[in-house]
Amino acid sequence: MRPIQPDFFARDPLSCARELIGAELVHGSCVGRILETEAYHEVGDPACHLFTRPSARDFAKRHPPGTAYVYLNYGVHWLVNVLCLEESTGHAGFVLFRALDPIAGVTRMKERRGTDDLRRLCSGPGRLTAALGISGSHHGRSLVCDDAFCLRPCKVSTRIETIADRRVGISAGKDLPWRFLAKDHTGVSVPLGKAR
Repeated sequence: MRPIQPDFFARDPLSCARELIGAELVHGSCVGRILETEAYHEVGDPACHLFTRPSARDFAKRHPPGTAYVYLNYGVHWLVNVLCLEESTGHAGFVLFRALDPIAGVTRMKERRGTDDLRRLCSGPGRLTAALGISGSHHGRSLVCDDAFCLRPCKVSTRIETIADRRVGISAGKDLPWRFLAKDHTGVSVPLGKAR
């Protein structure tokens, strides 16, 4: 299956974040179905790196939609996002991947994470990057060009009911309902209504 094409990401990050639920994140032989995302927008969103970091704004200017934005969170966990660029307004944003349902390369994922607990294997943004082997070396790489590191569209047979909730682990803009998750799935990082 071909990767999701760049025009998908030439839209606002909220639309992308919602519609990526059920799609697949691929790195090498490891594949996970996306269960949870968060949208971040440069306009009116103080939690977005584009709102506060000149380096992030420079990144958005220099890269096309569909590029991986990977950063180290609190010096501990790599977090992977995809760049979105709204063609009609020129405004940029990111979609953060928060949880996956492992569907291929599971043995390798377990080795990397040091756990056999499938439910906890990719249930968090730092856990999923560790499981898939995604690091800072992936920052700035395209997620729409290379079959070995890409996003693949949701298969019709695996459509998932998606619900919205507040984002997790932030102090600014925390009341925005910009987290999207697979309804009733035990693999999400924080269940519906439990965000603080």
